[in-house]
Amino acid sequence: MPRILIIDDEKAIRHTLKEILEYESYQVDQAEDGPTGLDMLIRDKYDVVLCDIKMPKMDGIEVLERARIVAPDAAFIMVSAHGNVEMAVDATKKGAYDFLQKPPDLNRLLVTVRNALDRTKLVTETKTLKKKIAKSSEMVGDSAALGAVRKAIEKVAPTDARVLITGPNGAGKEMVARQLHEQSNRAGGPMIEVNCAAIPSELIESELFGHEKGSFTSAVKQRIGKFEQADGGTLFLDEIGDMSLSAQAKVLRALQESKITRVGGEKEISVNVRVLAATNKDLLQEIADKNFREDLYHRLSVILIQVPALNDRREDIPALIEKFLQDIANDYGNKPKKIDAAALKYLQGLDWRGNIRELRNVVERLVIMSDATISEEDARAFAGK
Repeated sequence: MPRILIIDDEKAIRHTLKEILEYESYQVDQAEDGPTGLDMLIRDKYDVVLCDIKMPKMDGIEVLERARIVAPDAAFIMVSAHGNVEMAVDATKKGAYDFLQKPPDLNRLLVTVRNALDRTKLVTETKTLKKKIAKSSEMVGDSAALGAVRKAIEKVAPTDARVLITGPNGAGKEMVARQLHEQSNRAGGPMIEVNCAAIPSELIESELFGHEKGSFTSAVKQRIGKFEQADGGTLFLDEIGDMSLSAQAKVLRALQESKITRVGGEKEISVNVRVLAATNKDLLQEIADKNFREDLYHRLSVILIQVPALNDRREDIPALIEKFLQDIANDYGNKPKKIDAAALKYLQGLDWRGNIRELRNVVERLVIMSDATISEEDARAFAGK
């Protein structure tokens, strides 16, 4: 049940608002002044706060400012009988969700509270999703090879240097890119991913740089490209070795000038983007074969990070399996299955050409096909080797 806190020095107003909101099935608490309200916000979690502005001891704006520290997720709706446009703007700048005049119109009050609750729910879901993504990009293992990658990330992440991440399919190049973003000064900005291999060559330029309405037959409206979407954050170009030569030329210009032009447009648009790229190809060989621009390679590879194949870090396989068992149990809503030592040893000795991605798929298959404990017999029967 959503929880609402009313902070107001007028007892009649508090009781009236409480009755209205409880009738709508909200759980409502009251505070007669700012300090009491702040104490309640510290002790308990509230989704929405209705806060008067003109109060003794501490006015509502000060309550709002302090609450941003102790209860940053609560949506504040400021209420005042003496409100004006300047006061409403000031409250909004300081973090208020909305501003209502006293006495508030009933319909406006209920709509505002519902919208504020939706906003609080969205903020909570976004934080949960970010934590889930961060956990999914966690690099598991204590091998020397993985330690070298971690050390490189730690040194490079705080800078704006462009990074080229190489390694075989399924080895975890995307995880390295996410770690670089999350540990950077741009972590608060977006991380936009583009799989260059999955986009047809005739559409890659529109995907990266956007297009203007009418620039080609199917361009029925303006489109904002990935470079603009990533402004202030990180653009991750996965499988960069599969990008067409014409798109490579435009990416090179964007990196040189920090400006892009939409397809069919003439206006230059400044972009502030850190570019990370990844490939499973030998780009030096691609350059020799005239499939990749050497000047773009040098622009992208200020820092090179080589992600090791799973076969080169077999000592990490038990820790990876334990993580996958827990993740799969969470996905299925079950208790994690156990795996015996003989099964672990058998899986460690296999050839993992598909790397971490293949290992994860095998673990999921074993979870589905085996009993409570995964045995060596299960591993031999269902690993698919």
